[in-house]
Amino acid sequence: MFFAILLLSAADVFTATLADASAKTPEISTQELREILASKSATVLDSRPRAEYAVSHIPGALNVAAKPGMAASAYVSDVAEVGRLLQDRKQTPLVLYCNGPFCGKSKGLSDELAAAGYTSVRRYQLGIPVWRALGGVTEIESDALRRVARDDRTAMFIDVRANDAFAKGSVQGAKNIPRSLVLQGKDVGELKKAKDDGRLPATDHNTRVVVFGDSGDDARFVAEQIAREAFHNVAYFAGSARELQDAIR
Repeated sequence: MFFAILLLSAADVFTATLADASAKTPEISTQELREILASKSATVLDSRPRAEYAVSHIPGALNVAAKPGMAASAYVSDVAEVGRLLQDRKQTPLVLYCNGPFCGKSKGLSDELAAAGYTSVRRYQLGIPVWRALGGVTEIESDALRRVARDDRTAMFIDVRANDAFAKGSVQGAKNIPRSLVLQGKDVGELKKAKDDGRLPATDHNTRVVVFGDSGDDARFVAEQIAREAFHNVAYFAGSARELQDAIR
């Protein structure tokens, strides 16, 4: 309740932050993160465990290994791994995120980075939940595809290749929504039809939706349009359909 009121009290939800006065490092808003990703003006680090990162991460974000010897409940990324990633350039602008307002992973890592001498560390503390809620898509890695196909029986795979390519073979149970028929805008074109005919899970907008096609660009475009239809758990695969099929065999 407090969190919802806090967001609504901002100029708009895209410029809101958690505004945690006790934090040692500053926050950025969703709009600021979008601008950083577009301009590549900072290194964005997903401070969650690799398995979580692999199944859905903000496109363009990197992941670093866990600090050795830490229990899952006390997880924090390894500052030494961040150093190797950045070649010890401690002035590099960094943005960290994790699982949202109630997740302490990015705050814990940011504190350790600041103590280690990193001079430009910020947090997107609203994290993955708000990123998704505001229409952001995520990216899924190949090593998570088999786990999703095996363990998440409610997940829906969307193949955005042309009808003839889809007819020659796809992932078992996949639905076909050709990229060429998807328009920008809400409740228009093929996505409107897909909500009506069941190719999109209109009875549960929290269903995991994995989008793939001939290219990552095609998959991402369709994923972004699906997210704008108020589906909250949309990820795209940046590889080809063949690579996805090989990954889940």
